[in-house]
Amino acid sequence: MTRPTSTIDAFSPEAYADEAGIAARFAAMRAQGDVLWIEQEPYRPFWAVLRHKDIMEIERNSKVWLNAPRLTLLPAWFEDRTIAQFGSRTGPVRTLLDMDEPDHRKHRQLTQSWFNSRFLDTLRERMKLLAREYVDKIARLAPLGPFDFVEEIAVPYPLIMITSILGLPESDAPLVLRLTQELFGASDPDRNANGDFGLATAMEFFGYLGGVVQQRRQAPQDDLMSVIATATIDGAPVSDMDTLSYGMLLAAAGHDTTSSSVGVGMMQLARNPDQFAKLQADPALVAPAAQEIFRWATPVRHFMRTAAVDTEIAGQPIAAGEQVAILYLSGNRDERAFDEPDAFRIDRTPNRHLGFGYGAHHCLGRILAEMELEALFAEIAARVATITLAGEPEWVKTNHTGGLKRLPVRVTMK
Repeated sequence: MTRPTSTIDAFSPEAYADEAGIAARFAAMRAQGDVLWIEQEPYRPFWAVLRHKDIMEIERNSKVWLNAPRLTLLPAWFEDRTIAQFGSRTGPVRTLLDMDEPDHRKHRQLTQSWFNSRFLDTLRERMKLLAREYVDKIARLAPLGPFDFVEEIAVPYPLIMITSILGLPESDAPLVLRLTQELFGASDPDRNANGDFGLATAMEFFGYLGGVVQQRRQAPQDDLMSVIATATIDGAPVSDMDTLSYGMLLAAAGHDTTSSSVGVGMMQLARNPDQFAKLQADPALVAPAAQEIFRWATPVRHFMRTAAVDTEIAGQPIAAGEQVAILYLSGNRDERAFDEPDAFRIDRTPNRHLGFGYGAHHCLGRILAEMELEALFAEIAARVATITLAGEPEWVKTNHTGGLKRLPVRVTMK
């Protein structure tokens, strides 16, 4: 059986600097087939899975589709080097994202209760106050002319919340931000120019968190870093590397994906004043608006999975050991799954987007991210009169996790 192939580049980091272009490339690929074989330098060959239903099928079957050993698209030369040095493609880093069962379930359960709605409900009022503070900041900036919404609002707002939950000093927030941006923007020369795809940054992150972990083991506090630092699984302490990896994942992913969504949400409200007017007129639309923002932003663009056995997707045979890229951004614009998928509609329902993944590995911080977006955009809708773009939005060059680098806007207040 011949393999359906594509030579369209929807995988290089540079392709994601063009928002309309990457959406058009995925649309063209979906027209070629649902599952396509990709041979593109510098990556090892893989299957591209483009359709919403097929991505969900893979995500719900974690016994057939494994996260290890290849989680993201990395150049083959880098994989070879890190395997030779550390014995794995990602070096010493081993997060929840890299794990399969039973390790994944056991590690996820360590913090799952912190991310359920019952605990987060205790933060709801604090989140409203924080959202009010940041819209106060918008009110101070608005009369001065255009400002960068990403730098001033989208980045610091969720950063302060996750560092608070983890129990990290607010004075450490700039360090956490720099390390996160270098880690997730490792393929963007503006973010990380050392060419090692975030490995050195991960080691610096480990160095910082190592001191925090040591402090929490000596004197645990009522924060999430204490839970991670003192955790045991099957009666044994979690290894130092797994502990540091866990802390790094929460510290980085706990704000970066949310800040990406906040930035894209503001951009889309500026581009679609009719939708912003709807939100201003009906505050109850803030919850579906947040879901539409997550669909549009899709801050995690892909993950890889490896077939544990001979199987198939959409009728395409996949051999054991072959790998697939589940392309969330393509799935969230799939015309078979969404009516007018390229339209931004804050009242879209149903909206079964893949912005948080699906299945056993769905985003641990989903409820926190939803609460953060709803709190901020409710406050923006209540107090901001108009939003317009003051220049071209600029995107981070990354094929994995990222969003806007800059978003110049003009705002008027009510």
